[in-house]
Amino acid sequence: MITTLNCNGTVLDLSQPIIMGILNVTPDSFYDGGKYLGVDAAVQQAKEMIAQGASIIDVGGASSRPGAAVVETEEEIRRVIPVISAIKQQFPDIIISIDTWRSAVAKAAVHAGASIINDISAGSLDPEMFPTVAELNVPYILMHIKGTPENMQQSPEYQDITTEVLDFLIQNYIIANYLP
Repeated sequence: MITTLNCNGTVLDLSQPIIMGILNVTPDSFYDGGKYLGVDAAVQQAKEMIAQGASIIDVGGASSRPGAAVVETEEEIRRVIPVISAIKQQFPDIIISIDTWRSAVAKAAVHAGASIINDISAGSLDPEMFPTVAELNVPYILMHIKGTPENMQQSPEYQDITTEVLDFLIQNYIIANYLP
């Protein structure tokens, strides 16, 4: 069984559970309410998470909370790239993931120092995500979403949630790995 993951040249040992620190750099975050909008505040929070044992810092610049306003791609890039660059400069050995469903943000983030793409949509919201992940050759976390961030919590209905989520992930995995 493989217990390591190559994160853009840094090997992540997964033989034991690890901690991912979530760093939202958006004013309408469901979790922290926009506490870490400035680069200095974000880097300080990353420093605290690393001190508390985080092996990965997951940076997100667009909220997916119910009712959150849509953030344009350029604004999301403006929010995350300076933070990723500053964290990578201060903590060169830390693994950074980018929390985005947009291929342009993913590409900019990896070029700035991120080494994992964490996509809540499993590639379903941006047709360029899978080719971008393949081009960047970094680990990709695909998650389930029903709908879009704007409407995913408006009466989601399932007959069999486990089977439907599994089918969603399998379908997107097959698309990502086997279709041109």
